[in-house]
Amino acid sequence: MSKVFPPIGRRRALQGAGAAVVVLGLLLWWLLPLGEDPPSGRITFSTGTTSGVYYEYGSRLRTALAEDMPDLDVNLTASNGSQENVARVATGQADYTIAAADAVETYEREHPGASTRLRGVARLYDDYVQLVVPRDSDVRSVADLEGRT
Repeated sequence: MSKVFPPIGRRRALQGAGAAVVVLGLLLWWLLPLGEDPPSGRITFSTGTTSGVYYEYGSRLRTALAEDMPDLDVNLTASNGSQENVARVATGQADYTIAAADAVETYEREHPGASTRLRGVARLYDDYVQLVVPRDSDVRSVADLEGRT
């Protein structure tokens, strides 16, 4: 028996984004050495499309960091998503990013040994695939899609 979940609206997604930024901010605060000056300089954060949730995460993180690390310039760079984000960090074009786990796995598989710069910091949320077919369809699992258009 399938379970039907209501769609997650933009407002709810942004609330989740806000919670994730708080978690990331707390993590960065915890990592800062006590009694020393906060970091300064410039870091590049590869996000996603400017209308997407990864860009929103980046914007909120930049705002939070500006309060505690005013001498740290956080440069947000828009991208086409996780695959591009991972490649940017792996090649040194970006310092930080948010990426789906499968994008990291794909990059590591396609570029063996080239992902030494990649480090996981926090798990933000799980992505789920939901497959919906007519009740009378013979598709009962993702595997049943093989060979179909």
